[in-house]
Formats: sequence, structure tokens, C-alpha cells
Amino acid sequence: MSKPLILLTGATGFLGSYILQELIEQGYAVRALRRTPKALSWIPESILQQVDWKEGDVLDVVSLEEALSGVDAVIHSAAVVSFHPAERKRMYQVNVEGTANVVNMALEAGVRRFIQISSVAALGRTQHESTVSEESKWEDNPIQTHYARSKFKAELHAWRGMAEGLEGLILNPSTILGYGDWNSGSCGLFRQTYRGFPWYTDGVNGFVDVRDVARATRLALESKLTEQRYVLCAENWPFRDLQQAMADAFEVAGPTRQATPLLLGLAWRMAMIKGWVTGKPELLSKESARVGISRTRFDNQKFLTAFPSFQYRPLRETLAEACLRYKQ
Repeated sequence: MSKPLILLTGATGFLGSYILQELIEQGYAVRALRRTPKALSWIPESILQQVDWKEGDVLDVVSLEEALSGVDAVIHSAAVVSFHPAERKRMYQVNVEGTANVVNMALEAGVRRFIQISSVAALGRTQHESTVSEESKWEDNPIQTHYARSKFKAELHAWRGMAEGLEGLILNPSTILGYGDWNSGSCGLFRQTYRGFPWYTDGVNGFVDVRDVARATRLALESKLTEQRYVLCAENWPFRDLQQAMADAFEVAGPTRQATPLLLGLAWRMAMIKGWVTGKPELLSKESARVGISRTRFDNQKFLTAFPSFQYRPLRETLAEACLRYKQ
């Protein structure tokens, strides 16, 4: 029997493109929603040619209705990830209103299964050192970014959809690393390190390989579990260790100067001014600086228990392989 038809939103994004590849390689028929064609040089062209591309937008319910025709399951990974005020309005529109639209149209189309790609950001960070798990409760405090708030609100629509009849799961990846466009998102950490960025913070965070998140998404799609959420995190590392491992793989100088809260405050203001001048948002902002000094770890045991055949790649392996591809 043929495998079901999957609608994937956000297919031209970093994670979405790897989910697309995972599904195609496993024999799925994939329909992918995109606003405009986009070069995905890190994904083999032979994979991209097997996708049924549909022009549309999660904010356009008419295009969603057309894309959902005949679909058995939806993987909703479309989202805006940003820590910059200029992009905040669109981020809330895409992440919150867009998720509401996808949920509503999936219910109307009679979709069987729904996988929501969320983020550990939706579980929130505390103002003190902590470990976050699926049982953690959202805490409204100054350290929560607007991205986190948008993903938290997006999840409310996903839970509502499951309450109204969708069968599905929510996945909460930590910071996703791998080979992609190093001019955007978390891939920018590789570019920053390659160029000899000397500063580090004393923060701690969770990290995971993009290929592992893609495989976990496929396993979630194939399971019969429903109305559950799962944190996806390979390892929790200090930011300084992460930067040093990248620097070692690139064979460049690692970070040597600690960025105190005062220095970070000056740095993000300078980055903001530079962004105004160049018209290109910098990696560092007021919100990302706060994340950089947060000491938050993430518990990954629930997913490993539910899917015992699954194993995470060691983070050092992820970094070494990605750095090699970036160098090439």
C-alpha cells in the first residue's frame, strides 16, 4: 500500500527542508507549501524534484484549503524565528495566526494526523538556573522572548485542535544545529565562530542535530501516540564549550573574553545600530543576549522512553560534520 500524503509547511526553512528530505527518503508522498521558490543548496536536487510544491501562505486560508485537498497528515513547521523588534509583528502573525489557520483548515479537511513543530522556548525559561521538561509550566517573566511567547500561543491552537478531533503530537526542539544557510538562524553561530568571534557568555543551553529532529518528526508522524509533547535535545552545553568546539573544527581561534551583562548590554545596542545602518538584523539583540546568559538545561528522557529505537547523534559529531561542510 502507498504511504499517506503529507502536507509540510515551512518546507523551505532550515528544519523544514531536512524534514522534507527525511520523508522523501522514507518513501512518503510530500506536498510542500511555500510562499516563493527558494534555493536549498544543502538538500540534494533529486529530493527536491520529488516534492509536490504548492505556492501559498499559512496566512492565506484559500491556499491552505487547496493545499490540504486529499492530505492524510500535516506537519506544521512554518514559523518566524527572530529576536528583533522590527520583525515582531510578522512573527506573531505567522506563528500564532498562521498556526490557528493551519489547525482550523486541517480540522475542516478531515486530516487524520497533525504534528506541530514547536520549540523549547514555548516551555519558557526561568530567571534562575533550571532544568526544563515537558511538565514545566509557562512562567511569565522578563527573560521570556517574544519568540517564546509566540510559540507558546501557537501551541494553544495546536492543543485546541487536538481537543476538537485532531490526532497528533507537539515536538519541542532545543537549539537546532547543522549544515544550512549560515546567514540565518542558528546556522549563524557557525559563521560567527568561523570569523573569530572572541566573546563568550557563561550561559548553558540545549542543542540538537537538525537530522535528528527530522527523524524524530517522522517517527512522531508514524506513531499512534496523541495529545503529548516531547522535548528534543541531544545535549546541554555551556555556550563557551559550543563555540570552542566549533572553533577547533574550523581550526580558528576560540572565544577568550567573557561578555559580562554590562558588556552584553553595550554589544547588543551597537549591533542594533549596525542593523539600522545595513538594513540587516544582527545575530545579537537584547533578547538573544538574555538567552546567552540563561543557564537552562532540557530533559530529553520522555522521547527516548516513548521511542526506544531512537538515539541522538553526539553533539561533537554534529559540529565536526557541519563545520567540515561549511569549510568546503
